[in-house]
Amino acid sequence: MDLLPIVSFVGFTLLVAVIAWYATRKTNEKSADGYFLGGRSLGAITIAGSLLLTNLSAEQIVGLNGQAFTEGVLVMAWETLAAIAMIVTAVFLLPRYMRGGITTIPQFVEDRFDHQTKAILTTLFLSGYVVVILPSVLYSGSLAFSTMFNLPEVLGMTHNTTIWVCVWSIGIIGIIYAIFGGLKAVAVSDLINAIGLLIGGLLIPVFGLLLIGDGSISAGISTLWESNPDKFNVKGDVDASIPFGTIFTGMMLVQMFYWGTNQAILQRVFGAKNLKEGQKGMILAALVKFLIPIIVVLPGIIAWHIFNGDLSNPDQAYPQLVRTVLPAAFMGFFAAVLFGAVLSSFNSLLNSSATLFGFDLYQQYFKKSASEKEIVRAGKIFGLVLGILGMCVAPLIANAPKGLFAWLQEANGCYSIPILTVIVIGFFTKKVPAIAAKVGVISGVVLYSISQFALKPHFVAKALDKAKLDNITDAKLLSVIEAEAYPHFLHVMAILFVLNIGIMLLIGYFNPRKEAYKPMTTDQVNITPWKYALLTGGLITVLVLSTYFIF
Repeated sequence: MDLLPIVSFVGFTLLVAVIAWYATRKTNEKSADGYFLGGRSLGAITIAGSLLLTNLSAEQIVGLNGQAFTEGVLVMAWETLAAIAMIVTAVFLLPRYMRGGITTIPQFVEDRFDHQTKAILTTLFLSGYVVVILPSVLYSGSLAFSTMFNLPEVLGMTHNTTIWVCVWSIGIIGIIYAIFGGLKAVAVSDLINAIGLLIGGLLIPVFGLLLIGDGSISAGISTLWESNPDKFNVKGDVDASIPFGTIFTGMMLVQMFYWGTNQAILQRVFGAKNLKEGQKGMILAALVKFLIPIIVVLPGIIAWHIFNGDLSNPDQAYPQLVRTVLPAAFMGFFAAVLFGAVLSSFNSLLNSSATLFGFDLYQQYFKKSASEKEIVRAGKIFGLVLGILGMCVAPLIANAPKGLFAWLQEANGCYSIPILTVIVIGFFTKKVPAIAAKVGVISGVVLYSISQFALKPHFVAKALDKAKLDNITDAKLLSVIEAEAYPHFLHVMAILFVLNIGIMLLIGYFNPRKEAYKPMTTDQVNITPWKYALLTGGLITVLVLSTYFIF
């Protein structure tokens, strides 16, 4: 391996670490606010960078480009529609959250319902982190580095062994960052890596288009568009991973969960100096999010064209493209920012897990009289344990069906919709009791699990057996039969969301709270809103919708 990529990789990574240390050296990491919320001192630009890097990691870059490789531009819905959810959160949800001065989403749930409901939601969040999200971040990052640098050959190891080595290397470094640095260290390093990732991420489609167009970007775009018209069809086929109809059902629910109720995301905004900075940071991130498909979708289509659709594993499309088109001089820098993106998501999840455990479980169930120092210490220990568990699970998802990103989104439904249901009811009703929230969460988890892991396999197997009896062997037709055998998981999410809302409202109607809920308030945070929030949010929403008219 060339010395230049190694030097630039190590140099940029160390630079980020030094800047993060310098920026956080005066923050009191022993206090709960200092460690978990960065002393509520984050500005709009830092918040925007941290939001983007918390979200945009290897599972997005590798996984979504892998889906774009096989399906084309239709998968951009995961990114463009996120911008709308971020606007809704910034304009409508954030003022309510910050008015109460909350540190965690389960803290809001406790205030609205009771501490048992809070404990159930906290457990759901943490189980989702350790079983689905942490392993996905680690595995996708490891796959990217293994493929980009051909590490199995360089290290003289098998592919699986190399993945294990990468997972544990990334995980250990991430634990050091998150456990010992706190939110502010994570947020500052996120901002630097976000800038680097945007620059590095744009280089890949630029060099890819130059290769396709024989040195001309415009010629590359024309060739790509004319040669692969099916890849630019936003509606997709019947068996697409995101059928067009799901945009109007479960897709927006998933987006609202992720950007409006997810602790790992909102913790960055809760650390804002005031509501105005929080809103500006989230809206700025929404604008960049609208442009992100250039980094996480377009390269997948470019890879399809360059490799003639001939890759055994679609999730290797992006790292293989990087190896092919990126000059060696840029390789180390790009590896460093991708490494930073993986660390960012991993760090953010660990920091949020430490926060959830410290505030919502340790203080409630282990030591009610715990000091802030003890809460921080307990959170750090829990984050360490969770990180190790995530590293153990990560290599096991190597054979995820339908690609890494599709598997991740489907698995998320086990906890995303139940949590969103409870938050929605908590926001918009005043007399629905705590028992309704408990029933709603449990029924949401159980019904979704039965649907996706019992009923769906049964109906799909039945449909494919019938196709076999009818001597149907065409792969495309079999894929369509499989897709039509059972509703898409995003449709299932929407159905269960409506059903659980109905169940909770019925319980509230027959067994209402004795006293109407009064939201908690605090003067801890300045909640004067940004006067341009609604205007800028509206303009970004129009931009998002316009992309669907274009395609």
